[in-house]
Amino acid sequence: MITYKIENDLSAAEFKEVLINSTLGERRPINDQEGLKKMVKHANLIAAARYHGKLVGVSRAMTDFSFCTYLSDLAVDLDFQKRGIGKELIRLTKLAAPEAKLILLAAPNAISYYQKIGMSQFEHCYLLDDIDHLEPVQNDNLVQQQ
Repeated sequence: MITYKIENDLSAAEFKEVLINSTLGERRPINDQEGLKKMVKHANLIAAARYHGKLVGVSRAMTDFSFCTYLSDLAVDLDFQKRGIGKELIRLTKLAAPEAKLILLAAPNAISYYQKIGMSQFEHCYLLDDIDHLEPVQNDNLVQQQ
């Protein structure tokens, strides 16, 4: 039997293991222990799925509990996929912040999954990975932050 609950104190080691055991580990910094610790520490809404105590699924999100919830990671162990675990983790995440819109970026292989479970798809998304790619402000009145 799978049990679900909000676990905002999830360990980085368990988080890493479920990332590796799912396909999400290919797109996350699993070899950066400090980075993983920060990812878990600074998320403010983590839902976990466990099978006999073992973490088999996780939803890691950041939310203001009012306007938006950004679901950054949804990972389910490959041995436990196709059992509704991902959908239940999304449901639990949404229920924890019911007023907020739940937003996520889908991995290419997961696009059809999110459509199938009833989420709406939008085509506009922007990413800034490197601050040097941001166009400089051209304003003489600009005050620099100290």
